[in-house]
Formats: sequence, C-alpha cells, structure tokens
Amino acid sequence: MNNSNWHIEDFDLKLVKQIAEEFSLPQSIAKIMSLRGIVDRNISSNFFYPDKKKLHDPYLLKDMDKAVDAVINHINKKKKIMIYGDYDVDGVSSTSMLYNFFKSIDVDVSYYIPHRDIDGYGLSNRGIDFAKSIGASLIITCDCGINAFSQIEYAKNMEINVIVTDHHKPEDNIPQCLAVVNPNRLDCLYPFKGLCGAGVAFKLAIALSDKLSIDLEKVWKYADLVTLGIAADIVPMIDENRIISHFGLQQIRQGDNLGVRLLIESSKINIDRVGIGQITFWVTPKINAAGRLGDAARAVKLLTTNNPIKAGEISNDLNKENEKRKLITINMENESLSMVDNNSDYQDKYGIVLYKENWHAGVIGIVASRIKETYNKPTIIIGINDSLGKGSCRSIPQLDMVQALDYCNSVLDGYGGHPMAAGLTIDEKNLDKFSMLFDEYCKLNLTQDDFIPTVKIDSEIMLSDINGRMINFLKYLEPYGPKNPKPKFISRELNVDGIPKVIGKDQTTVKFKVKQNKSIYDAIGFRMIDDYEKLISGKPIDIVYNISENHWNGKTSLQLDIKAIRYSYE
Repeated sequence: MNNSNWHIEDFDLKLVKQIAEEFSLPQSIAKIMSLRGIVDRNISSNFFYPDKKKLHDPYLLKDMDKAVDAVINHINKKKKIMIYGDYDVDGVSSTSMLYNFFKSIDVDVSYYIPHRDIDGYGLSNRGIDFAKSIGASLIITCDCGINAFSQIEYAKNMEINVIVTDHHKPEDNIPQCLAVVNPNRLDCLYPFKGLCGAGVAFKLAIALSDKLSIDLEKVWKYADLVTLGIAADIVPMIDENRIISHFGLQQIRQGDNLGVRLLIESSKINIDRVGIGQITFWVTPKINAAGRLGDAARAVKLLTTNNPIKAGEISNDLNKENEKRKLITINMENESLSMVDNNSDYQDKYGIVLYKENWHAGVIGIVASRIKETYNKPTIIIGINDSLGKGSCRSIPQLDMVQALDYCNSVLDGYGGHPMAAGLTIDEKNLDKFSMLFDEYCKLNLTQDDFIPTVKIDSEIMLSDINGRMINFLKYLEPYGPKNPKPKFISRELNVDGIPKVIGKDQTTVKFKVKQNKSIYDAIGFRMIDDYEKLISGKPIDIVYNISENHWNGKTSLQLDIKAIRYSYE
C-alpha cells in the first residue's frame, strides 16, 4: 500500500506485563490479548472456549414473544408459511436455515427469493402475490422488510400476515405487522446489536424450539448456514457471532451441508482447514453470483437439498456464473480505472461518481469497492438501463455515505444503506447534478489527508518471534472478522532472499523470501506488483503482514501475507 500511514496501536505496557505474567506468555502475544480486551481468565475462557449456553436469551429481542406465538398459531392450525429472503448471501443463508429447520419439524413451508432486476430489493408485491397463489397466510421476512411499509399494507389487503426478521437499521417508524424482530430497533434492548439477518432468524428458531420443547440441536444443526451469512455480511466477530461461527465452522469442515461442501470442493481449498476468510473469498461469491446474474433461489435449492445430482448441477451452474461474474467485474473495473486515470478532473475531486449505459447492476458493488480501495476516496458506481440509474456506494471511515446521499436527496429517486455502503436509484438526466452535489458534500467534509489510507498494526516483532506458540495462539484467536481482525505485525530491516517472482493470472502478485538474522520466511503480496522495485533494490525493507499457513500439495508451511512494504531508511 503506497503512501499510507503506518500506525502501531497504542497499548498499556503495565497491562501487557500483567497479562504476560498471569498467562505465562511472551509480551508479543500479551499485547495482542490486551488490544482484544482479553485481560483476565474469565474473559479469556469466554473468548477462547465458545459455549452454546452463553448465547443471549432470544426473548430479550423486542417482539420475539409475538413472533413465536404467531408462528406456533399458524403451525397448530396447519396453515402454510412462506419465508421471504433477500437475494444476497445473508438472505439466502437465513432463508435456507429457517426452511430446513421448519421442514425438520414438519411445518408446511415454502420460500421466495426476489429477482434483483424484476422485484428489486426487499419485500415485493410480486412476492406477496406468489404467497397468495400458494395459499400462504404468513410471510416471515429474512434479512429484509424493516422499511417495507407499503408492501406490508399490500399483504394485509391480501389477508396475509407478516413477521419481519431483519438487522438493518430502521427509519423513525417501524412497519405495523404481527412482529418486527430486529436488534437494531431503537426500542429493542437486546445486548448484542451485531447480528446479521441469518443470526436473527437463528434466534427465532431457538425461541421456537424453546417454546415447543424441541431439542436445541435441531437448530444448531444449521449453524453452518448462519456462518455463511456472518462471513458474507462482515458483521462483528465477537459475542454471539463468534460462538455461532465457531460451531458453524466445525460443521462446514465436517461437510455437513451437501451444497456448502460442493462449493468448497469446487474452490480447490482444503475443507478440513477452511476458515472465515476462505469462505468470504471463495464460497460466498458463488452464492452471490446466483442473484447477481440470475435467480438467487437456485442458491437456496443448493443449500436445502440432499440430492447429490441436483446439488452437483446447481453447484456447477453457480461456479460458471461466478466465472462469468468475474469477467464482467474485471471489464467494468478496468473501464472505471481508465475513466479516472484518463480524466484529470478526477484528481481534484473528493468523491468519485462513475456511470455508464448497461453496466451490470449485479456487480456495481464489487467494482465500487475496488475503485474505493484503489484511490481511497468515497466512490459511487452507477449502471444505466432505460434512463434509470442504479448505483452502489462505498465510503471511507471519515465520511458517512447515507448523510452524503441526504445532501443529494433532491436529485435522487431513492437511496438507503449504511455509513460505509449504500445503494441509490436516479433518473439519468440528474446524473451530472448529482455528481456535482456529491463532490461538493465530500469537499465540505473531507481533507486531502483523509485520502491517505492508514495501516493499523497490532505489534512490532522480530521474525524470530514467530514460533509454534505464536501460531497456536493465532489459531485460538479465530474466527477472525470485524472487532477481532487477524493481527497485523511489523518487522523492520529485513532483506529479500533470492529473486522475487511475479505470479497469478493477472501477474500482480509477488512471491519472495524475507530474512532477518537466521530467520527466513516465504512471503506473498497480492496486488502488490507496484512494490516489486523495492524487492529487487537490494535495500533493507520494513513489512506489515499477517502470519498464515500455506497448504500446498499436502505440505504445510508458514507464510507472511504482506499488506505493506517500504524501505527501512526512507
């Protein structure tokens, strides 16, 4: 990462020494524990040994009692229930989990996943019409519905009841329906706000099991599906998410779900050692590809079938769609980079807005993320079809994207999302005005210094500090994610040993060896071809890196996953 600020996290030396003494640990490990808040044996026990019994009472969620009573009432009357999920991984996994659970307790249940291009985001009238056509009298939403005011009224007129399970932040009001289960309701006192949609649906299943006196293992059986949602939605990897993911990963490694197993096998990764990072990088994009380029309901079929032939066919389809999605993404990304690099106006802009006819709405979010990472500026990518623009927005920590869109509200047809990621719709004729307003807002709220990315570092170590004890400690820290990121280390004054290689399909990955005194390790830097000159200069370098295990051809070796490189004496 060129021109970045390297920031070693501040720490309390007295606390580090205290942790080191209490746990008989080297300070390099004690410092990471202090930064994670693991400061005594009680916290340590809860963190390192996740316990299913430590989940919060599901009835602490506002309206959970109403939701459970309504579902049981429909079950007792043998009425049909329809699950309505979003078309992304979280929506697909929560729908699959709840569908599998209901099937296991003999509930008459169906599901509906909206089509991105036809239904659009969230609960749709078309989906409600489908519920009516199959005779469903109750819709349970998964990962959507919190702002579906008009659609819920439409359902009422169809004599269909609605229970909303969601985790997205609501507007000032919430829909009037049987129940709205969402930890982020302002009037909900649930102690953990970081659940994803699949997590909320999981809590509903647990509450139902409790009320119906069903063995909780009938719900925990599907922790692997919830873990897909946790990984994909990048929610905090602490508290309940850490507990669910711990057991979900065990199930994924055992190959419990046929569909998940096939997606992992097709990725050529070792299922025995698969972690959250590999699931996020290799597995969830294939599930997402179903909704990005076609019908996301195929992904639910894959995650809910026990038929190996059917699962194999769908898995192959999703692999092909994902490869197609990659090509579309690369082309759009290259077009976007060219637009910025070949137009000097963008050098002075504080926010990037790019738009083009027929850019695929299914991949604009991926491209927006890549462009934002490249320039470290708030970025909006808009695809135009039939004069309507659909946009995906990605921000940097210093700017709240929703507030920026509020500022541009007068020229937008609709928008919503989170401070770091949002979506919008806009009439083509308003695009130039919108670009001007967005850049105006960014200039009012950002400085040039905000465009210099910061690399946060946990600890400075010598290569000789990397030993078996450190590796075991890092394994116990898993699963990684927000609020529990994989530790980043800095080591200084290293020498490159031998000739670095340039590898990968696009020739942007560098592979080399680093040496410090008698310690020597393999290192790899993805998308770091710009740093190749530093590696062949013969000068000592400082590196920021994660420590990883590389499994290749049946052999396991340690590898430094490089995040940033600079000369030692600049």
